[in-house]
Amino acid sequence: MDWFVAPDYWTSRLVFQRALAGVYLVAFLTAALQFRALMGERGMLPVPRFVAQVRFRAAPSLFQLHYSDRFFAGCAWSGCAVSAALLAGVDSWVPLWAAMLLWLVPWALYLSIVNVGQTWYSFGWESLLLEVGFLAVLLGNDEVAPPVVVLFLLRWILFRVEFGAGLIKMRGDACWRKLTCLDHHHETQPMPGPLSWFFHHLPKPLHRVEVAANHFTQLVVPLLLFTPQPVASAAAALMIVTQLWLVLSGNFSWLNWITIVLALSALAFPGDPPSVPDAPLWYEVVVLAVAALLLFLSYHPVANMISRRQVMNRSFDPLHLVNTYGAFGSVSRIRYEVVVEGTADEVPREDSDWREYEFKGKPGDPRRWPRQFAPYHLRLDWLMWFAALSPAYAGPWFGALVERLLENDRDTLRLLRRSPFPPDAPPRHIRARLFRYRYTTWRELRETGACWERTYVREYLPPTRLAGMAQKS
Repeated sequence: MDWFVAPDYWTSRLVFQRALAGVYLVAFLTAALQFRALMGERGMLPVPRFVAQVRFRAAPSLFQLHYSDRFFAGCAWSGCAVSAALLAGVDSWVPLWAAMLLWLVPWALYLSIVNVGQTWYSFGWESLLLEVGFLAVLLGNDEVAPPVVVLFLLRWILFRVEFGAGLIKMRGDACWRKLTCLDHHHETQPMPGPLSWFFHHLPKPLHRVEVAANHFTQLVVPLLLFTPQPVASAAAALMIVTQLWLVLSGNFSWLNWITIVLALSALAFPGDPPSVPDAPLWYEVVVLAVAALLLFLSYHPVANMISRRQVMNRSFDPLHLVNTYGAFGSVSRIRYEVVVEGTADEVPREDSDWREYEFKGKPGDPRRWPRQFAPYHLRLDWLMWFAALSPAYAGPWFGALVERLLENDRDTLRLLRRSPFPPDAPPRHIRARLFRYRYTTWRELRETGACWERTYVREYLPPTRLAGMAQKS
C-alpha cells in the first residue's frame, strides 16, 4: 500500500530513533545509579513493600514477579546496554521483526521501573518516554519506509504535550494571562541551572515577550504540525528552538529533550530516500491495529484537555500508552528550601556544631553556583523542592532519608554532593530548617560573590536521633 509509508521521512526516522535511544540511555543510567537509596531493599520507599500492596494488574512490572537489588541493577544496566546498541544503530542490522523486538526491550524494562518507582517516578516525562518509546517499536528499520500512521501519532503526542501545557497555563495561574510569570519562575523553578540567575535578571519587558512567545508556541504552533510541508517542519523547528531556550534556563531532566526528539520526527529532511521493498502484510496489520487502539484510548487525554478541570501529567492506563501532560500551571512567588544539618554533639543545642549536608543540584550554600545536570535527573533533589513547598509531599520518605543520614548509609550519601561527616563517624542528631531563598542583585553578586541570599523561616524537623526515629518521623 503506497499510502501506508512516507519515504520522505527516512532521515527523520533515523535521527528520531538515535536521539530517542540517547534519552533511554540517560533514563536507565539514572535508574542504575540511584535506585538503591531511593527504592532498593533498604531504600526510602522499598520496592518489595510496594509490590506487596499493589497488584500486578494495577502496576505491571517484572519486579512484581521477583525483586532483589541485584535483579533491579541487572535490568537497569541491561537497559543501558540495549539503549547504547540502538544508539549505535544495531536495529538497522537485523530483520524487521527483530528490530521491533529490540525496541520493545527498553520500553518493557523502563515500564517495569516506572510502575514500581512510586513518588520518585511520578514525573510527566516518565510517561512521555514510555508513550514515545512504545511508538518507536512500530517505526520499523531499513527494511521498510516509515509508516505514515506512526508519524502522525508521534505528532499527536507532540501536539498534546505542547497544547496541553499551553491550556493548563491559561486556565491556571493568572500570571500567565498577565504575562508576568517569568518575573518569578527562573528563581522559584525546581532546580535552577547555571544561567537561571541571568535569565531572572533579564528586563521585565523581555519577560513579557518570553511569556507571549510561549503562548504562541504552545497554543498556535501545534496546530500547524498537521499542515503540509514545509509548514509542518517550520512548526517543529520553532518548537525545537523554544525547547533549547528552556534547556538553557533550567534543569528539567529530559522533558525538553524528549520533546525535541518528538519534534525531530516531524522534520522533512531533503534528499532522495533509498529504494526499499513494500512493507510486509503482517507489519501493516500490526501497525494499523495498534494505531487504532491508541486512537481509541486517546479519548481520555482529549477529554481531559478540553475540560475546565484539566489535570497535568496523568496516565490513563497501567501501560502508559496514552497520557496527559503539562507543567507549571501555577508558579511560586517565593522560593523555600529545606536545609538538612547534622551534629556530633550528644546533647543538641542551638549553638552546637551544626554541619550542613550539600545536595548536588538543589540550592544550598548561597555562594555555590548551580550546575547543569539535565538531561540527567537528580530525583532526590527534585523531591526536596516539593518538600519545601509542603511537608505533606515529604511524608512518605523524608523520615527514612533522615534515618539513612544518621546511619551514614553509603548509597544515600552517594546521592549528595558532600557529607560533612566522615564515613566512620555518623552524626548523633539530624535537624532540618526551612529557609527563604532569593537571587542576589548584580550589586550583591559583585560584593559577596553569592548568587543566593537566604533567610531563616522556621524549624522543619527538630533535632532527631536514631533511637527516636520511629516516633519522630
